[in-house]
Amino acid sequence: MIEIKLDKEELKAMYLAEVQKRLDQIEFESILMDSKQLCKMLSLSWPTIEKLFLRDPNFPKLRVGTKWLFNRHEVQQYIDQWSIQIRNKEA
Repeated sequence: MIEIKLDKEELKAMYLAEVQKRLDQIEFESILMDSKQLCKMLSLSWPTIEKLFLRDPNFPKLRVGTKWLFNRHEVQQYIDQWSIQIRNKEA
């Protein structure tokens, strides 16, 4: 005979963790990001992003009213190229 015991609190925590993972994935797949999402994506503070990227006319950004929006795929391409340039300067 097989007996299965479930801890309701542990099961609830596991369920919520999986739901959060899925929500994070959906957020990551969205096309446009706001400044908070950009900070999270790049693991940088907003002042650092302003200093390094926002002043660059080639950085993919959109101003909608008072809000900045960023195309996730264009930002990824820009960051890929930027990181290669930084590594080449250091070499």
